[in-house]
Amino acid sequence: METYMSIMIGVLFAIGTYLILTKRLLRIALGTSIIGHGVNLLLLTAGGLKKGAPPLLGLKEQSFTDPLPQALILTAIVINFATTALFIVLCYRAYKVSGTDDIEQLRGHGNE
Repeated sequence: METYMSIMIGVLFAIGTYLILTKRLLRIALGTSIIGHGVNLLLLTAGGLKKGAPPLLGLKEQSFTDPLPQALILTAIVINFATTALFIVLCYRAYKVSGTDDIEQLRGHGNE
């Protein structure tokens, strides 16, 4: 299972890197969001994909799942959502002010 998760993480990082290297602002924002989801899967895989009971007092189970990766991923999902929303608003504002979302045109001329 970890092999498939590693392949999926690699695919997400490849797609995110490709989108970040484009010249459109919206694609860059979506690329950072996709890389954030790849990081979430990386945290889940690094924590170990185990089956077991929840770590509650009073249970007599032999194996327990570690709740720390899930807590970290939940926090990362919220931060990734907020960051993506901020990027999209900034992209929209830049488009409204300049009339384009192309990075080369937003840089202006060298003599300015």
